[in-house]
Amino acid sequence: MENKANGTRSPQPYPSTSSSAKDRVQSRLDPYGFERSEDFDYESYEELMSEYLVVLTRRSIKWSKLLQGGSQVEKNLKVKRYVRKGVPNEHRALIWMLASGAQEQLEKNPGYYHKLLESEHDDKLVDTIRTDLHRTFPDNIQFRKTSDPCLQKTLFNVLVAYGHHNKAVGYCQGMNFISGYLIIITKDEEKSFWLLDALLGRILPDYYNQAMLGLKTDQEVLGELVRIKVPAVWQTMTEHNVMWTLVVSRWFICLFIDVLPVETVLRIWDCLFYEGSKIIFRVALTLIKHNQAQILQARTFPDICDRFKDVTKGGFVEDCHTFMQKIFTEPGSLSMATITKLRETCRAQIVAQES
Repeated sequence: MENKANGTRSPQPYPSTSSSAKDRVQSRLDPYGFERSEDFDYESYEELMSEYLVVLTRRSIKWSKLLQGGSQVEKNLKVKRYVRKGVPNEHRALIWMLASGAQEQLEKNPGYYHKLLESEHDDKLVDTIRTDLHRTFPDNIQFRKTSDPCLQKTLFNVLVAYGHHNKAVGYCQGMNFISGYLIIITKDEEKSFWLLDALLGRILPDYYNQAMLGLKTDQEVLGELVRIKVPAVWQTMTEHNVMWTLVVSRWFICLFIDVLPVETVLRIWDCLFYEGSKIIFRVALTLIKHNQAQILQARTFPDICDRFKDVTKGGFVEDCHTFMQKIFTEPGSLSMATITKLRETCRAQIVAQES
């Protein structure tokens, strides 16, 4: 997968006491092990961080108080508000596990993950996964063979286990990047496995099986939402005969990995695990609506495709805190009932076309 090289990998997730602010800002690596691009704008990053670190510190204090005395979190309006404002990196794995139901599955199935690893493996599945390992985050030092420990081995285990757990899905490209992010955050194979199961089995069903019907459906649902909420862009897409899958497939398949900056992606995933798949539509609609004027300047098919690449770059998406506020205001109301109804209609149309 093409690496994001617009100099916006991610802000520091939460302040570290082991290094100075200047050291954090000037590091050639971001906090997750990704190398920063040669054109990384350290001056703009430092300016952003000076404001964002204040927000991060405040959120960290509030989350520590919320979680004081236990590791259980009820789903209520207060927690929902907290999640939308960002989960501190030190609590992220816990909140993702609890919110997604992955923790419940782990506890219900003790030893299951390790039994999958110990079982006889499908050679074809193993070979396919091995082929993709070296392509997974070559710009992250933790995934290099020279790293100790090397996360490639952890990634291999998670993908092989999941391939045998869900034979209808097995393995397909995109799962390696999603699993890689889960491993970076949880630092735990088994938790990463159960989070992957929550995403592929419950939050995003039918995205990664052979027919990819869920993925195709949701791309068309986005098109319908754009028709309703940003009709001028829909009209431009229709006039130039641009299929939605050409411009947004990577947004859906990789859940914005290597499309948006790392910390912005993680903030999106905070809400994805807590609120479900409608968050993907909120993010996509915000990117399109906010950049409507830019998209409408396109005059040709290739120009439209280029504009959709451009909307994922720049200050709007780099400032993850402001961006996340925008996704809950800019698209307007968006109920799960609306999405469910559109999914039923779009799915039926796709099935009819492919039959």
